[in-house]
Amino acid sequence: MANQASAETLEGALARAYRGNPTLNASRATTRYTDENVAIAQSGYRPTVALSADIGTSYTQGRFSSINLNQTTTPGGAGVTINQTIFNGFQTDNNVRRAESTVFSQRETLRFTELTVLYNAVQAYMNVLSNTATLELNRNNVEVLEEQLRQTRDRFNVGEVTRTDVAQAEARLAGARSQVSAAESALRTSIGIYRQNIGVEPRSLAPGRPLDRYVPGSLDAAIAIGLQEHPQISSAIHALDAAEAQVKVYEGQLYPQASVQGTVSQRYDSSFPGDNGVSASLVGRVTIPIYEGGQVYAQVRQQKELVGQYRIQVDQIRDQIRAQIVDFWGRLEAAKAQVIAAQAQVQANEVALNGVREEARVGQRTTLDVLNAQQELLNSRVNLIVAQRDRVIYSYGVVQAMGQLTARFTALPVEAYSAKIHYDQVKDLWFGLRTPDGR
Repeated sequence: MANQASAETLEGALARAYRGNPTLNASRATTRYTDENVAIAQSGYRPTVALSADIGTSYTQGRFSSINLNQTTTPGGAGVTINQTIFNGFQTDNNVRRAESTVFSQRETLRFTELTVLYNAVQAYMNVLSNTATLELNRNNVEVLEEQLRQTRDRFNVGEVTRTDVAQAEARLAGARSQVSAAESALRTSIGIYRQNIGVEPRSLAPGRPLDRYVPGSLDAAIAIGLQEHPQISSAIHALDAAEAQVKVYEGQLYPQASVQGTVSQRYDSSFPGDNGVSASLVGRVTIPIYEGGQVYAQVRQQKELVGQYRIQVDQIRDQIRAQIVDFWGRLEAAKAQVIAAQAQVQANEVALNGVREEARVGQRTTLDVLNAQQELLNSRVNLIVAQRDRVIYSYGVVQAMGQLTARFTALPVEAYSAKIHYDQVKDLWFGLRTPDGR
């Protein structure tokens, strides 16, 4: 009971993967990076301020208006210049809209990464479980065949069976030992993948349970949910919005541009030692583009073609999601049927093996019959393990294909990551070099 209490559960393993998987954490960092595009776009609304200062030396020698000049001055000064855009063809508005759409698209990409990471973790967990059970079955099979070989040799020594029976038992034992080696290799591989996805070595794993409570009652309902909620579809739609906003940004370059520039400066020793003066200016500037060589027109046309491509991709992704849901739904239904069939097969093979052994004792069955019955029982038990593993994996696969295999939706025992927190922290920042986490 103590071991069972301390065993790792599938939900606990998924929580570990959610917290520490490097692929998921890298996608979160990419999302935070993308958030800054909004602050960059917002800067178009704000003024730019620049301070300038200079100092030098000047030597003058000569005659000017009957006056001999021979002087050295150190001209210098300082000033501040402020530029403020008044109108730029709505480029800033559309840049902000494009940046926001890009952020929303990246958030959906992050959610898709979460789906993928959690599903990979489910596969890794169940593969370790199934490969461990398969290895134990094969090791037990070796023990059974060793006993079978011992009994066959004893019967050979008393003349009940021939050398052929002994050779058949030896061959079957050698094959069983080979299967143990293959099962050990498969388990080592699955342990490595488990460590890669979940972040720790598997110790004691509790049996995994299907995620049936989140699987809809019909395929049509699953498809409807997937087409509505899958993050790849949402990401593509937001990417389409961003592309449309970029069209408006390029078109804005053909509009008149208006700005204001204010300058204040103080100069010293401009003409002769000791002079100084203050100057200030406020200049409004309007620029009306007439013709720029056709570059902007080409950029607008090019971006419109990209918008068309994104529209096609949205439909393409919808078809892919529909196909994935149908695929996983079919696999889940097949796995359910395979579990039932495999259970019946195991029960029947157990009865058959017992019967063949009894018949072999009275000479009605050969040693090969017993070995074949033993192998059929082993195969059916392995098939049951695989079917039970697939039953769990594909139930998660259906939920993943619908776009709902997230920590928040499945109520994993972990604090959910919120991409909005960082976005709200940086979107309106006017200055500052440190990231919100202090770096």
